[in-house]
Amino acid sequence: MPKFLLKRWHGYQTVWAFALLLILDAFLVAYNWPLGLVCFVLIAVLGFIMVKKEFVFRRELVDYMGSLNLRIKRVEGEVSASIPLGIVLYSEDRSIEWHNPYVSRMFEEKTLIGSELTSFFPQLPFKQKDKKDGSKENVHGNAHEIRFEYQTLDRVYELFHYPEERLIYIYEITELATLREKYENEKIALGIIMLDNLDEASQGMDDQQRTALIARVASEITAWAKDYHIYLRRLSSERYLMVLHYSSLQQLEMSRFVILDNIREMTADLKVPMTLSVGLAFGSENIRELGELAQSSLDMALGRGGDQAAVKAGQRLSFYGGKTNAVEKRTRVRARVIAHALRDLMQESDRVFIMGHKMPDMDAIGASIGLWKAANLYHVECYIVLDSSNPSIDRLMEQVKKDERLMEAFILPEEAMQMMTEHSLLVVVDTHKASMTIEPKLVDSISRVVVVDHHRRGEEFINDAVLIYLEPYASSAAELVTELLQYIHDKLQLTPLEATALLAGITVDTKHFAMHTGSRTFEAAGYLRRNGADSMLVQRLLKEDLQEYIAKAEIIKHAKMMYGHIAVAVTEPGQVIPQLLIAQVADSLLNMTDVVASFVVSERPDGVIGISARSLGKMNVQVVMERLGGGGHLTNAAVQLEMSIGEAEEKLLEVLAEIEKEEGLFE
Repeated sequence: MPKFLLKRWHGYQTVWAFALLLILDAFLVAYNWPLGLVCFVLIAVLGFIMVKKEFVFRRELVDYMGSLNLRIKRVEGEVSASIPLGIVLYSEDRSIEWHNPYVSRMFEEKTLIGSELTSFFPQLPFKQKDKKDGSKENVHGNAHEIRFEYQTLDRVYELFHYPEERLIYIYEITELATLREKYENEKIALGIIMLDNLDEASQGMDDQQRTALIARVASEITAWAKDYHIYLRRLSSERYLMVLHYSSLQQLEMSRFVILDNIREMTADLKVPMTLSVGLAFGSENIRELGELAQSSLDMALGRGGDQAAVKAGQRLSFYGGKTNAVEKRTRVRARVIAHALRDLMQESDRVFIMGHKMPDMDAIGASIGLWKAANLYHVECYIVLDSSNPSIDRLMEQVKKDERLMEAFILPEEAMQMMTEHSLLVVVDTHKASMTIEPKLVDSISRVVVVDHHRRGEEFINDAVLIYLEPYASSAAELVTELLQYIHDKLQLTPLEATALLAGITVDTKHFAMHTGSRTFEAAGYLRRNGADSMLVQRLLKEDLQEYIAKAEIIKHAKMMYGHIAVAVTEPGQVIPQLLIAQVADSLLNMTDVVASFVVSERPDGVIGISARSLGKMNVQVVMERLGGGGHLTNAAVQLEMSIGEAEEKLLEVLAEIEKEEGLFE
């Protein structure tokens, strides 16, 4: 019996009280024994009664504890049967040993005892380790409680797993999960729609025809917004604001923004079909920040050539559409404004550094030489950053070596890092990704950066640049620089070598003026010819080596046709091909009958797998390369992968299959 029950007021304290009475009675007997004897008898009777009461108390206490134990067990059984909480006990071999009726109702099974635990709870994080005898031993780690959700067809449960006790509690949270899902689905997303070529599409129309065109487009957009439960507010003739729930945004992404195709097809009878650009943002609790992200997404879509939707959801950036070539809509005004701004930045700088992308081509070097010329006109110290030559620019660099003053302008990245000051200016040409430049540390270290590029804008971007001249409508960076040179100084005189370098850059990127050319491209080429560009020298610079031609033919031999119009060439494992040759093979495959897109997969000298993609415009190879982690243009893209050539080929084919299933490979 517990000691605290014996130490109550009629426990040990009573014994001491009786001892004191006996001592007092002994003194009373000494003085008056008859009275003492009477008192002794009374004390004895009282002691007998107290002892008897103690035995009665103990018996009743035992009876009470027994009945209480029975009641508790009965209540435990009733509670475990009716409580809205599942309890599962399992053995070391992960078989269910016991569960309460709630679990039976949950799985609609009479009993689960003896069944394999993981067959009902596959999410349980069991691990195994090898024992000395070769068998497997279950390991749970050091976790005392593991929480995760379990979902059936119409119910959601939260499981509390205690591995040390081999115990699982199951609690239904269907209502909470429903509220949580409703909360997530009703989060606000903001978007902006822009008619990105209204002026071009309505060119030559009178006011009545232009108004009718805008009304047709507005009606189509309004009907589309109504179908997807979007609040649409027209801000101007070519701009709309969208407010929608996340659930509607999910539906839009699943439909892959069919409005893009609808508007293009609806205006296909026009000389220049109308196209839309859409920027959407989701994930921020701040409405103002959400609006800024939506505008940033729209800028991204426009920077990639328009006719597409860009969705920024948290850290995820997705693109949809982009099936058509960008329509040339640059104006001379913008070129003049950028030229004057660049001139001012150069004059404010103590040194100007010009840098292109890794493994620079004719376009990057030609554009760099053009900008070097501009800086020299204002007597600003200027350098071109180049780590080493490569086969694509070897012949041009041989010509550059003949011009001592120009050759002295080429410096190594290490030298640029040492010469850089807080008043220096860096001009990045032919790329807008810091990681793609020859020396990314230079981009991070320098305080002022200018970007001059013609590639479609990707997710990675030098956002803190003081001046950005990104025109995906241009054929090449050399074309952009040529236009800038016409406004940067009134008395500009290019040397034949400088003009030839710029013309070579345009020629390479346009495949001898066969692809991605506009009227501005030929105007730039004409300006360079008037300034002494040697077209025969350009041809000599671009001549092919016989051994390289044979190597290309060997790779083309392995090409196979897929989806009717796609040529895919994969080199043998262990065969190392320079990146330039990979790109040239992809270009050559486009010259074959019925080929509208080509992909060449090969191992490069640096050990990574390079994939070059080319198309004639009917297929967006940029989307394919972006899904693999690369990027580029609608007709010209690439990616580098760190895996085996077999895995790279398999991944490429998987992406092609996904795009074919989702929206089709061809326009």
